[in-house]
Amino acid sequence: QLVESGGDSVQTGGSLRLSCKASGFSFDDQHMGWFRQAPGKEREGVAFIDRGGATNYAWSVKDRFTISKDNANNALYLQMNSLKPEDTAMYYCAADELNHGLAWRGYTYWSQGTQVTVS
Repeated sequence: QLVESGGDSVQTGGSLRLSCKASGFSFDDQHMGWFRQAPGKEREGVAFIDRGGATNYAWSVKDRFTISKDNANNALYLQMNSLKPEDTAMYYCAADELNHGLAWRGYTYWSQGTQVTVS
């Protein structure tokens, strides 16, 4: 199970930190990612971290968003800075033992989603 929190409404240029708490599976064995879906658009990968800690980002968020994880607390984070209106979307965290990178199809575990609105 993945339980997400931290979504909110912010102004352009603001910051938010999303958190994703995992339970019920071996967190250390997972590759994990953050994804988002805006109304009428396909879900897209935002940031990815493999089980070893290597990261990858979508070009649209590179240098603004930072993904990190805390294995001791089974938690995944997404620090979002310099937010733009185009970042508005429902954000999800996901996990899988296979490495899917930023491709959302194939992930086994998904959070419920949290809304981020930038105006």
